Amino acid sequence: MLERRLSAAATPAADRPALLLIAHGSRDPRHAATVAALAEEVRVLRPGLELATAYLDHCAPRIPQVAGRLGARAVAVPLLLNRAFHAKHDVPAALRSAGAGLPVADVLGPSPLLLAALDRRLAEAGLDVSSPAVRARTGLVLAAAGSSDPAADAATRAVAAKWRRTRGWAAVEVAYASAAGPRVPEAVAALRAAGAARVAVAPYLLAPGRLPDRIAEAAAGADLLADVLGPAPEVAALLLERYDAAGARARTAPALTA
Repeated sequence: MLERRLSAAATPAADRPALLLIAHGSRDPRHAATVAALAEEVRVLRPGLELATAYLDHCAPRIPQVAGRLGARAVAVPLLLNRAFHAKHDVPAALRSAGAGLPVADVLGPSPLLLAALDRRLAEAGLDVSSPAVRARTGLVLAAAGSSDPAADAATRAVAAKWRRTRGWAAVEVAYASAAGPRVPEAVAALRAAGAARVAVAPYLLAPGRLPDRIAEAAAGADLLADVLGPAPEVAALLLERYDAAGARARTAPALTA
């Protein structure tokens, strides 16, 4: 499936714009290490593609430093799951302040590739995701960071609903590490009350840090805790999918406005 999404790799490297990966950043060194590992996965999938990483906060290098070096020939890809405040305001503002009029790709979610990455992490944690019988007895907590943006909340709930519908889980509850509830223990209790024989917590987060640690601590009442999405090959393929789509839009925009 991943190979099918990488056909643009046939484009000569010299003709491709660079990929500017924009991550949020964290004081936790595991965050930058995970972003670096994800960038390496992208390089493996698309050899020869120029890729640079910049951060909104906490980590270096920041967007102005990297965007200035790349110039106008790049596509910015936000390492964000939802179109919330960071995607709507912080990333565009940072690029404007850098004087970079780069095309900006869509955020990563929603996507079937993210569901596949969630399945991968559950399988790595010991859940037999390939068994319909196991899925039918298992309730999942999709544990996200949380946002005050109602549209972002609705998008996360839509991901949970699609994950349950397409995989046949007993139930999928959404929980948040910040902003409004419910919290992970409440979601676990709701799944138990609904009759789930087994409860697993799946962090809907890209890298380790304070919020994933909070989710892990709150998941003590669950039977299983998956890892963050991190450098899953599905996430790397999705970054390239967003990069290709944004680059195609940028190439056709002059023709559409001519």
